[in-house]
Amino acid sequence: MARAALPGRLMPPTNWQPATVVNISQETSTAKTFRLHLKYPSTHLPGQHYIVKLTGPDGYTASRSYSVASAPDGSNDIELTVERLLGGEVSTFLHDEATIGDEFQVRGPIGGWFVWTADRPALLIGGGSGVVPLMAMLRYARQQNVADIVRLIVSVRAPERLYYAHELPGPESTVIYTRAAPVGQRRPPSRISPADLEPLLLGNATVYICGSSPFADAATDAATTIGVDVERIRVERFGPTG
Repeated sequence: MARAALPGRLMPPTNWQPATVVNISQETSTAKTFRLHLKYPSTHLPGQHYIVKLTGPDGYTASRSYSVASAPDGSNDIELTVERLLGGEVSTFLHDEATIGDEFQVRGPIGGWFVWTADRPALLIGGGSGVVPLMAMLRYARQQNVADIVRLIVSVRAPERLYYAHELPGPESTVIYTRAAPVGQRRPPSRISPADLEPLLLGNATVYICGSSPFADAATDAATTIGVDVERIRVERFGPTG
């Protein structure tokens, strides 16, 4: 099956470039997606990230790394989903102060290990906000008409904590709840288990896991329990990054 080629690199990832906020959307009560228009076309792969740098009037700077949620399409726009963290310098500013038309500096794309290029089956396992880079992979699979080789499972505490709630549902995606499930949900709230993963595993799939350290450990254990070799597992852990 023919697949569109990913755009070639047009901007060295070590260089900073201006990015203008062109849209802001609310994902959950604590998460927003920022659509940024870059000076140069984005060349990111699904799973990569950008560093966002803010500069104050006094010259003080603060920067944080955020995964790209949008699929690569060769345009000058990217989407970053940011969770507001109490006391976080960058996330608090983005949530409380940033408006359409604001300009920041960004650097990227960065990362070469945790990427998927639609060339092999993949099982994507996300915990909470760990779904962000995996959503880029799912979007790319749908864009390239290869969604049949991808399965995404997301673990969240409750329905109101689910990112991309209106777009994520589909035959490729599964959501499990650990604290409170929607009315009519057959699966009782509980943590991710091997039984959740086994029916989703496609032959020789590479497994991508993204979430907190405890979640990543539990998901890795569940994947190996159903027979996935550790060489086929790629993990990206995250912690508070305000």
